[in-house]
Parts: sequence; C-alpha cells; structure tokens
Amino acid sequence: MNRYDNAMQPVPQPAQQQLGHAHPADWPVAASWQPLVDGFFSSPQGQALLGFLQQRLAAGAVVFPPQPLRALALTPLEQVRVVILGQDPYHGRGQAEGLAFSVAPGVRLPPSLQNIFKEMQRDLGVPFPAFPQPGGSLVQWAKNGVLLLNTCLTVEEGQPASHAGKGWELLTDAIISQVAEQGRPTVFMLWGSHAQSKRRLIPSDRGHLLLTSNHPSPLSALRPPAPFIGNGHFSAARAFRQQHGY
Repeated sequence: MNRYDNAMQPVPQPAQQQLGHAHPADWPVAASWQPLVDGFFSSPQGQALLGFLQQRLAAGAVVFPPQPLRALALTPLEQVRVVILGQDPYHGRGQAEGLAFSVAPGVRLPPSLQNIFKEMQRDLGVPFPAFPQPGGSLVQWAKNGVLLLNTCLTVEEGQPASHAGKGWELLTDAIISQVAEQGRPTVFMLWGSHAQSKRRLIPSDRGHLLLTSNHPSPLSALRPPAPFIGNGHFSAARAFRQQHGY
C-alpha cells in the first residue's frame, strides 16, 4: 500500500481491532507455519521485535492489525499456490485486516485495491465489486491458496513504514524462501520495486512463475515501462495453475 490508499474517510474501529499486546501465542497460524514462526520469535531478532512492539504499545501507540500473522492462519504452507507481496499494512483506522492489499469488510476500497480489481475485470472479465458488498476483503483469496503477505506485518496509525526495519522482514523473507524452496511450482506476483527486490529469494530452477510489473498504486499503475494496468498477470496465473492441475 502507499499514501494514496488512506485518502478516504476512515471507518470507526473498536479497540479490539488494533494490536493489544505482543504475545505471539495469541496470533494463531496454520500448523505447517508453526515451526518457522516459533523459531523466529525465539531468536534474538524475534525477541527484539516483540520488545519493540511492547514498548510502542506501552507508550500508547495505536498499532494495526490485531492479528499480524493472519495470512499464515488462513493460507497453510501446503496450500500456497500464489504469493502476492505487499509492503506494510494500511495505516488508516479500521482498514488493515492482516492480509496484503485487503481491507476489513465495510471499508471503502483503497486506490491500489481498486486498480487490482480493475485489472482483474480487464484481464478476466470478472465484475468489479461494488461497495460495500462484496467489498475489499480478500479473505476468500487467502482461503483458496493465495498468500497475501506484507514484508512488514505491523504499522502505527497514520505512520506508513513506521515498523519497517524492526525485524518483521527477517520472518517474511524466511516465509517467502520456504514457499519457494518447496517442490510445488508457485506463482509469485511482484508488483513494484520493493516486491521485486525479493526475487533473490526465489530460485530460478524450481518451475515458479514470476510476474513483475509496476505497483498498482495510482502513482505507478499506468506508468511505463511496465504498467500494472494491462499486465495480464491474473490470466497468466490462471493458465499456470490450470497447467499444473490446481
């Protein structure tokens, strides 16, 4: 997401919809992700991250989302067929729901998500979702094998990238690597330079499909040389998945 994605009227959000504490035991993940997650949070880097989160919460910071590891709860490792990589969660109150580019039900579509749906409509002929139903929650994607992963998994209200470089990237790089190293050919959608910097984690000899273009934000969605609108990634991913019997 980027700064354009919060240029909307925020939706009121109850306290339980923000991060309440830095206790990974209360952030459920699928069993296939548990060893990786446990190993990270028991490491010095993971402990330092938890200390930072607890310190910011104690100082009164409002941190989103309430479940930082939700993508790993909804999409087990063995079910991952597509990876869509974002940067950090939406920083507007009531938006982030722990899945890259997704917003909680009832929240107006951010511009980047609007462009994602526009490209789907152009590429696949699917109807553009109307607000507020079905809205911008991508939970159904996550339940169908699309790992919606941000590289940084928490953010403070109104402060984009406020938790970048605090340790989350070590965990999310390990997640990307684990998906890439397993035997199943997987689609990686890398939109924008930040996501594309992670292609170093994806071996070129495992049969994966790497799809790259500009980020879907209004700043870059139509900009050459690789505009997001018109990239054809969704039909390419569908053809690849059908080719491999998914």
